[in-house]
Amino acid sequence: MAALDAIVRCRTAALGGHRDQCVRCGHQAISFNSCRNRHCPRCQGNARAKWLAAGAAELLPVPYFHIVFTLPHELSALALQNKRLLYDLLYRTSAATMLELARDPKHLGADIGFLGVLHTWGQNLEHHPHVHYIVPAGGLALDSSRWIDSSPRFFLPVKALSRVFRGKFCEELCELFQQDRLQFHGSLQPLASPRRFGHFLWQLSEKDWVVYAKPPFPGAEHVLNYLARYTHRVAISNHRLVAFQSGRVSFRWRDYAHGGKQKVMTVSAHEFLRRFLLHVLPAGLVRIRHFGIFANRRRAAALERCRLLLGMSASADLPEIPRLRCPACSATMLIMERLTSSQLYFRSYLTWSAQRRHGDDSS
Repeated sequence: MAALDAIVRCRTAALGGHRDQCVRCGHQAISFNSCRNRHCPRCQGNARAKWLAAGAAELLPVPYFHIVFTLPHELSALALQNKRLLYDLLYRTSAATMLELARDPKHLGADIGFLGVLHTWGQNLEHHPHVHYIVPAGGLALDSSRWIDSSPRFFLPVKALSRVFRGKFCEELCELFQQDRLQFHGSLQPLASPRRFGHFLWQLSEKDWVVYAKPPFPGAEHVLNYLARYTHRVAISNHRLVAFQSGRVSFRWRDYAHGGKQKVMTVSAHEFLRRFLLHVLPAGLVRIRHFGIFANRRRAAALERCRLLLGMSASADLPEIPRLRCPACSATMLIMERLTSSQLYFRSYLTWSAQRRHGDDSS
């Protein structure tokens, strides 16, 4: 598995490195390169900071809502066997649901834009696919002549969102089946039968699908704090790992079924890796997406129009991109030389040989 191989080699001599030097005191140090794999817990800090620095300027001076669309548990196994298709379908149908209801004059009557972040895990690392959306509290009138504010208490009715989302997803899932694009392996093989799959869709249509809307963020700085936590999160971060003993891994998790109480779970190393690998995404699948008037092809012009209508003049303060600091004087460290893995191993060998010779001389 490429992701695990990258994580194992991350920040070791195997990936090469660089010689850094302090601009103030001249202190030098060698740093190993990171793997930059999007599933690696150690590589998300810089990627997150750079992304936030670019995205902070796009925030509008309005409240923001946080809305979560979740796939039913019954779809988990099918999603794992068809990750690319079903994660795209989750994104496409949930976004279309919000755009459709927002344009309805009975609700907002506006064109909206929003950011989505795909997560596939729960706190216990089991499969739990859902999308977090961050949505400005309002949108452009359908003729772009004015900004329309949403209710300060809620953005769109969650029951309507849930009903429309369920209908769109089931309809397009049926189309994927009819186009023979879905895979069915193991215990899911019986679903390859049209009759069984039709019954499966009927059962899904009888369930209440979960759409959750949190209270609005009070300001742009709270939105940035949220995005900093969610945009580049991986299935589990290093600080949640408690112990690895006798082939068993212990990690912290929050049991939201019992008031969000923090607990420690211990599983075998094999089971821990199985759960972690559930959340490795197919290559090229985009996890952070923009929709509506903030879609890539429209975002620049739409943001300019929104700022004009909202009377926004001051630009947002951009988060500082973290830089490597000198351990001696805290000044900035600059890269002076790039080193290959072979060069690092050779330097290590020379250092080891010198230490061994020094030890022999001392004796």
